[in-house]
Amino acid sequence: MSITSTDTLAVTGLAKRFGGTRAVEDVTLSAGRGVIGLLGPNGAGKTTLLRMVATVLAPDAGDLRLLGLDPARPGDRIEIRRRIGYLPQSPGLYAGFTAYDLVDYVAVLKEHTDKAWRQREVRRVLESVELAHVMHKKIRTLSGGTRQRVALAAAMVGSPELLVLDEPANGLDPDQRLRLRSLLSQSQTVLMSTHNISEVSALCQQVYVMFSGRIRFSGTPAELAALADGRVWEDGTQDPLAIRSWLTAEGIYRHLGDPPAGAAIVAPTLDDGYLLLARQEHR
Repeated sequence: MSITSTDTLAVTGLAKRFGGTRAVEDVTLSAGRGVIGLLGPNGAGKTTLLRMVATVLAPDAGDLRLLGLDPARPGDRIEIRRRIGYLPQSPGLYAGFTAYDLVDYVAVLKEHTDKAWRQREVRRVLESVELAHVMHKKIRTLSGGTRQRVALAAAMVGSPELLVLDEPANGLDPDQRLRLRSLLSQSQTVLMSTHNISEVSALCQQVYVMFSGRIRFSGTPAELAALADGRVWEDGTQDPLAIRSWLTAEGIYRHLGDPPAGAAIVAPTLDDGYLLLARQEHR
């Protein structure tokens, strides 16, 4: 994988351990403009990787560059934090704050000292996630999905050059998920982890797949789907030898694995490519 000086994000040989547990091992990835998806099962190391990219955790080994800066240098790290937005998997929001106060507080932490500008910007990002009507309500009174949108607004304050999002669609209803897609497609560079493969298919120009702390695939969504070329077939009955099989909405069984002779091969989806890769990793 080639990493260039124009990459917003450049990671080389990154590693992190917690005691005897290897959370991230020898990860290399890069990102320019666009939306980059990070897929993998629970425990794959996605959250640990994103926390290092967001400068919350320091890596044990490897090299990390963000916006051309080195977060290992205190001065660079401060500058990086001004210019990125981060949404953790479980945002810790101050329950006694209003939505407006919380986003304004994040803007202050990013050293936006112009109060008039902050007022306009806080309203802008809250309106972008459709929360203008609850911006002055206490966070403790808001639903889980609404709190998630407050955290998203906080991550987007100041139009960051890099957004680092850990499961950003958690708790969002279908309409809100579509709104999120629209917002992210307008951002400069987004690195997001997700369990929702449809989000990757709809949004991402590039995808990485992690298993056991390592990157096992990097490429486009189409290239990930292509891993299952010739391995997906449909039939009126279930094949017990298939790796996976399920009944579709049309009442036909869709199978993944080694097709029998004469099988009706169909085009693979992103789900098929990911499932096949996961099966190979498990073996």
